[in-house]
Amino acid sequence: MKKIYIILSFIIGIGFTLSSCSDYLDSDYLFDERMSIEDVFTSRAYSDKWLARAYFFLGDNHLLDVASKGYVPFCFADDMYFGDRDDRYKAWKNGEYNEGGLAGESAEIWNKCYKGIRQASIYLNNIDMNTEYTAEEIADNKAQAHFLKAYFYWIMLRLFGPVPIVPDQGIDYMEDYDAVAQPRNTYDECVTYITNELVLAAQALPLDRAIQEIARPTRGAALALRAKVLLYAASPLMNGQTPADIASELVDDQGNRLLPEAYDESKWAKAAAAAKDVIELNRYTLFVSYATDKGDIAFPATIAPPYHPEFSEQAWPNGWKDIDPFESYRAIFNGTVSAFENKELIFTRGQNTGDQSINNMVIHQLPRVAKGWNTHGLTQKQCDAYYMNDGTDCPGKDKEINRGDGSERMSGYVTKEDVEAGRYKPLSEGVSLQYANREPRFYASVAYNGDVWNLLNSNKNAGEPQNIQVFYYRGDGNGYTNSMFWLRTGIGVKKFVHPDDMGKGDNNEELIKKKVEPAIRYAEVLLIYAEALNELNGQYDIPSWDGNKTHIIKRDINEMKKGIRPIRIRAGVPDYTQEEYDDPIEFRKKLKRERQIELMGEGHRYFDLRRWLDAPVEESTPIYGCNTLATKEMADVFHTPVAVPSLPTTFSRKMWFWPINHTELKRNKRLTQNPGWTYPE
Repeated sequence: MKKIYIILSFIIGIGFTLSSCSDYLDSDYLFDERMSIEDVFTSRAYSDKWLARAYFFLGDNHLLDVASKGYVPFCFADDMYFGDRDDRYKAWKNGEYNEGGLAGESAEIWNKCYKGIRQASIYLNNIDMNTEYTAEEIADNKAQAHFLKAYFYWIMLRLFGPVPIVPDQGIDYMEDYDAVAQPRNTYDECVTYITNELVLAAQALPLDRAIQEIARPTRGAALALRAKVLLYAASPLMNGQTPADIASELVDDQGNRLLPEAYDESKWAKAAAAAKDVIELNRYTLFVSYATDKGDIAFPATIAPPYHPEFSEQAWPNGWKDIDPFESYRAIFNGTVSAFENKELIFTRGQNTGDQSINNMVIHQLPRVAKGWNTHGLTQKQCDAYYMNDGTDCPGKDKEINRGDGSERMSGYVTKEDVEAGRYKPLSEGVSLQYANREPRFYASVAYNGDVWNLLNSNKNAGEPQNIQVFYYRGDGNGYTNSMFWLRTGIGVKKFVHPDDMGKGDNNEELIKKKVEPAIRYAEVLLIYAEALNELNGQYDIPSWDGNKTHIIKRDINEMKKGIRPIRIRAGVPDYTQEEYDDPIEFRKKLKRERQIELMGEGHRYFDLRRWLDAPVEESTPIYGCNTLATKEMADVFHTPVAVPSLPTTFSRKMWFWPINHTELKRNKRLTQNPGWTYPE
């Protein structure tokens, strides 16, 4: 009999059943009867199913990049929160969870990632025997499998830190358990393995996909993921600047340090070069919607940004003269633009996701009047992060957390006369002037008090509302209640919401426009490029991903502008000043804020705060919001920010990395726990 090598369940907890006959695959989830490896991998149909199974794991609720909080609340940091699920957000923010996570997620993430790795590895080791594919098809399919392996390892590396890298050929299950137990690899070893897999993938992946294959990776997806991995490797937490107590405890079973001891500036250069590899594919661009002077309340006529001598007179991409910054940003996320049409989207799982996908997020963002759960909201800190429409800070920004410039928040409210005169667009009557004259991304992302919800899929004949102004005052019906369905800060989330979107009760998504997950988009690559360049003092010669050229990488302001300027122009706000580009410290602050705004709600902030070493401060800063106990008659009180006691904040040393489940530590005796977490008794 031919021996098959498999990945052992006791090492990675995949629940793999060991068979007494080693030439059969345990694949009952795919096939009605046990089949030999030759049966599976000489059949095109069964081989396709095998690879599809690997994609199935990537679309699992536990592994999504952008998802609601039902399984893994990594989209919620100091920017977004959720108010339902009893005290689950409190437990999340306070680190009041154990080695299983909040509800066993630690084991689920670990298990499903390694199941996906196993699935892809077996495919790679056997698909060459299939003669029903063309050579080109086999090369593409193998490249997809390499990409999937890299993605699964990346998910774990970002969350757990260094993990064991399983040999590509698998492990001989005939060996004793102790003989094949594996320690954690170092962080750099994991990065090298993942990026090598992505280069292998990029060599054979196509530059574009047909519409029916839009959720499969392209060369750009592999190279963009490579840039993400290298960015994290260059960041302080993983690049010789780890807090001493964490670095000393994050070791393998022999006491060897798993994170680098010394800072290596060249890692930033490698990240910048990797981002440049994506840029130079010339396949991607930021999505824009072009300006119009016609519209309605749901799709308004373009609101031009304040006049700027450089950007108001030039057409896209050099200016915003001919684009609609509001719709350009909104349409990326709310289902208006399909994945196939969106040249900004580099990788997406499409709609191949579980029930905690973006559509489920929208149900929780919709107010009660729209038959939504009304529980996903924004913090005052996030609300303040958005610029004014001229690129300046909003008055009173961060005043309550002692970071303000001494200015006071705007007072007063939009009047009927203001609306009739066209002042303060797009605000309606009764809205606080704190929300006036903000940048377009604010209006595409923030559901402020008095915002208009369109709800165009509602049943008007049944008396359901459309284009309704929603207030969060106590007693309004969408404000404070004795139930869990109210916004703790009085500030909601509008990102991902399409004008058509309407709830139908419970978690029914029937009236929610289908959306695709923006796992990696071009704006992120541009931000990676700018961030990495800013951290350089020297010049580096870095080979391109395929070795065909050499990138000369240094802190070049003209190159940094290539990463920042398009994002700012698309958003309708001026580029940074020359002084801000000249000063690396100031630019770093601006870059962090740009990511906070541009990537809000896309699963980045939680990890960004950790890799930058900002989490102890930012995650511990009290959460402020509107005074939601105030009624409409107490509007000034409502709009005076107060600390929100039901949204506690803290950060402890164990919260740098997610805990490894006790079951895995029992299975693999060489596996070590992350700092601050416990071992099984």
